Amino acid sequence: MQANATIDRLREKALSLPQSPGVYIMKSKDGTVIYVGKAKRLKNRVISYFTDTYHTPKTERMLARVEDFDTILCTTEIEALTLENVLIKKHAPKYNIRLKDDKSYPYIKVTKEDYPHLFVTRARESDKAHYFGPYSGMSGAYAALETVMKIFSLASCKRSFPRDIGKERPCIYKEMGRCVAPCTGAVSAEEYAALVRCAMEVLDGRVKDTRALLEEKMLAAAEDMHFEAAAKLRDSIKAIDALCEKQRVVSDASVHRDVFALYTDDTECVLALLSVREGALTAKNVFHLSADAIAEEENLISLIAAYYETATAIPKQVLLGFEVKNDNLTLLSEYLTILSGRKIEVRIPERGDGRSLCKIAWENAKEAAKQHRLDGEREDKNLKKFSSVLGLSEPPRRIEAYDISNVGNESITASMVVWEDGKMKKSDYRSFHIKTTDGADDYGSMRECLTRRLSHLGDTTPSLGATPDLILLDGGAAHVHVGREVLAALDLDIPIFGMVKDDYHKTRALTDGDKELSIALEHGVYTFIYKIQEEAHRFAVKGTMARKTKTLTRSTLEKIEGIGPAKAKRLLAEMSLSEIRTATPERLAAVKGISEENAKAIAAYYKTKKTGEKSK
Repeated sequence: MQANATIDRLREKALSLPQSPGVYIMKSKDGTVIYVGKAKRLKNRVISYFTDTYHTPKTERMLARVEDFDTILCTTEIEALTLENVLIKKHAPKYNIRLKDDKSYPYIKVTKEDYPHLFVTRARESDKAHYFGPYSGMSGAYAALETVMKIFSLASCKRSFPRDIGKERPCIYKEMGRCVAPCTGAVSAEEYAALVRCAMEVLDGRVKDTRALLEEKMLAAAEDMHFEAAAKLRDSIKAIDALCEKQRVVSDASVHRDVFALYTDDTECVLALLSVREGALTAKNVFHLSADAIAEEENLISLIAAYYETATAIPKQVLLGFEVKNDNLTLLSEYLTILSGRKIEVRIPERGDGRSLCKIAWENAKEAAKQHRLDGEREDKNLKKFSSVLGLSEPPRRIEAYDISNVGNESITASMVVWEDGKMKKSDYRSFHIKTTDGADDYGSMRECLTRRLSHLGDTTPSLGATPDLILLDGGAAHVHVGREVLAALDLDIPIFGMVKDDYHKTRALTDGDKELSIALEHGVYTFIYKIQEEAHRFAVKGTMARKTKTLTRSTLEKIEGIGPAKAKRLLAEMSLSEIRTATPERLAAVKGISEENAKAIAAYYKTKKTGEKSK
């Protein structure tokens, strides 16, 4: 808890608040927003933080950092709930609980464009796109995507329409009948959007109307003796049936609802969501929560409300399989009604199909909790074994791994990837552009990288201020000796080991610089190390290729008279290289810092180059 003087000051400030709905914003010493909450009665809620009442451990940690708070008054609790979600999305406060999947599930994303793109992604963003899923694995997501792309002959290329219409010849998919080829200009944005809408209905489990339409077209084609077209439509109907046959029918075909259930025990807290579309159970999602998430009923309501902020669609019914006050049921119902633009019913079923679905959701939550606990126990066992192999006094909480990548003597990049509290922490990844070595020098590059990184320990630099419990280097004894020298120079005592590879580029052992420690017979430890090493290598190569691509792109522009590195950078910040090649002098001159002479020189350069390529 904060010092008494701070607590007294904040309590005094809270006493002056009104008893009205609103949002409170907790801030740290540097002004960072670390928590956002809503309240039906602001004064009562905020004062409760600064009294001697019991707080959960997470709340205690948050309060220890609170230096001040702001409030925004609202006229209704609905307004407060809406504003709370807006502020959470804007600030991403560290101590706000957000619904996160127990693993990063894949979704199918449909972009919001004149000619939408469909693709698989693991990132569900708060944008205007539509998302379908989550799918249990990448194979399931790609299978569903391939099915709808094939049925409706949608474009799978990365071209952007209408911008790229007529620029290139149609690809082989047009000849195969697998694409309606919007690149030819023969398909309008409205016609293409209609096909995408049909695909979205199938992905959402609403296949009745689409299937009937395809059947009608198939019969009409057969009647007109267009047997090839009829056969294709027949195959499309079979593909839809195959996609849907795994869905379990649980209700009448007219039923669309989402069902939430909560399972808790001494160590686990899981919220399960089942989605029912056209009477069929089409999707399951589970979220692992902390005890703080259910410490107060309002937290759960806020979490569910936030979930629907980015949902593809909100069904007419949302069922809760756990007790909630009537006021909060009404609040969530009103909020979802405003969000969707139509009446949404939120209720707790006491009997019938609704109650049975809540029971199924609860069983799924219970099973997810069991698997999460077993996975944790297995991971703890592997981590303890790993610590024992390395001779560490206790299992590491934060591990940093480093690798060096280069293209010849250029674009030398060092990667830092972070494993923390049981998973890779991508927000803490960093790349270091090596500047001090004379060409490719693995040891010199590693020395520079570690020196630059470790000199930030204890400061406020994001990710670099944290002290690792263990350092892993992609390399052998010589790399470890370099690392030890850096640690000694900075007067640091951090365990450091090298990941020794075999001829197949896989870790065969670890080394402390003096001897090798075999992990060949420890499958769990081997898998753990291998994943970290591969991630460090992937991130290093990604950084190197990004630098090389940028260098090649800029060097092309810099061949043009009057265009140096600064102007090339300005141009590439405004448009892609392909856009620069086809841009008019007027468009180029609109870029800040590019004169009319520069613009004419660029246009002439690429025109000459294009003419030369054609003449070949």
